[in-house]
Amino acid sequence: MYFLKRLLTWWNSQTISTQIFTWRKGVKVGEDSQGNIYYKTADGKRRWVIYNGEMEATRVSPDWHGWLHFTWDETPSDKPLVHKAWEKPHLENLTGTDAAYAPTGSIRRPMPAARSDYDAWQPE
Repeated sequence: MYFLKRLLTWWNSQTISTQIFTWRKGVKVGEDSQGNIYYKTADGKRRWVIYNGEMEATRVSPDWHGWLHFTWDETPSDKPLVHKAWEKPHLENLTGTDAAYAPTGSIRRPMPAARSDYDAWQPE
């Protein structure tokens, strides 16, 4: 079953064809803090990532995203980007998880905020 899942689906892990292509043509260029491994072909025309764990595109940091999309040629391992003091660390998209942002007053918060500016209508 595991072999068939790897053969036919891409969202569980890398497919067998991607694994073979990486083995034959891939040149490892770096790894990020989450354990994702980045590759390119010897001629530099193709770049890709093999995810460590869940395959979620938002797990790729902006540094590596720029390299993957040919925005710059140097990898973040070779030439790290300069980050500003006010920049927050990169997080994956948390939508749909318990850690997703919930504004004040949201029903998803464990204890909704008390409101003094609104009186609910009550039938008589």
